[in-house]
Amino acid sequence: MQEIEKSLHKLKLPGMADCWTSLCETRRADKLSLRDGLQLLLQTEQDTRKTNRIARLLKEAAFPYPASFEELDYDTARGVDATTVAQLGSCEFVRNGQTIVINGPTGTGKTYLAVALGNRACRLGFNVVFFTMQKLLDRIKLERLQGQEIRFMEKLSRVDMLIIDDFGMKVLEGQQQNDFEQIVDDRYRKKALVISSQLPVNDWYAVIGNELIAEACLDRIVHKSIRFQLKGESLRKKY
Repeated sequence: MQEIEKSLHKLKLPGMADCWTSLCETRRADKLSLRDGLQLLLQTEQDTRKTNRIARLLKEAAFPYPASFEELDYDTARGVDATTVAQLGSCEFVRNGQTIVINGPTGTGKTYLAVALGNRACRLGFNVVFFTMQKLLDRIKLERLQGQEIRFMEKLSRVDMLIIDDFGMKVLEGQQQNDFEQIVDDRYRKKALVISSQLPVNDWYAVIGNELIAEACLDRIVHKSIRFQLKGESLRKKY
């Protein structure tokens, strides 16, 4: 029995190994037919790999905190329409490379909504990365100092869903404008992009700075984007 368990681990089949151990401990191994036993082992291995993959995707996404799609507070008055959010639950927008723009005052749940969508995407097998705008700019600057910015930007362009939080907190300058344009252009109609901001889209021209770059970016961001305008008092006042 132990030799079989060791062999399964050597073959990198931990789910099957754990299932085999459980069957032996509960003395069920000899009671199952070969067909039923094999089916159970294979199903357990598939479930284990799926669970491990989701855990890895959630870790790599680097969300600031947990946010469950199922626990979203639907309230049309606050700008969270139940029908729209439910449609996003299939993550078809990720497959179609669509953009989601979430606007609203501080504390209205912009980040929570973005993270909940990202969490849902991870659980459906998509890879997601979360950045605040400032941390994204700092990361690109660091990669550039190390001569790795091209590699980083290429890697970023392959991510299924990129979340940029707190856009508009700082005006983009010089190379930052070009970097943002490249990110937007790389993802247009290819990979999903989620941007949250306290500022209305009309004010983003001033944030991007360069008029030509701003026009190119906003044309791609706004075109066929899914929009949320969150309203109401800060949710943080409840806690």
